[in-house]
Amino acid sequence: MFVIRLADGTLRVPQSLTSDDGRLIGNAYVEIAPGEPDYDHYLTESITEEEEATRRRRWQDENDALEQEFLAFKAEQD
Repeated sequence: MFVIRLADGTLRVPQSLTSDDGRLIGNAYVEIAPGEPDYDHYLTESITEEEEATRRRRWQDENDALEQEFLAFKAEQD
């Protein structure tokens, strides 16, 4: 998950919620507006929505070879 910078300057920051024993309950985004605490910190690592979409597409496209390799490995195990 990435820090995503929206067109209006708002940041969507990933946040995880865990139980007291450390189990993951869920992942979500919280929005931080300019001027709020930690905004400047997160701004330096943020990417635009378009950059996030490009990264996702590239990962899916490049994942095909890895998936085929895994399926071949799995077939050998059966």
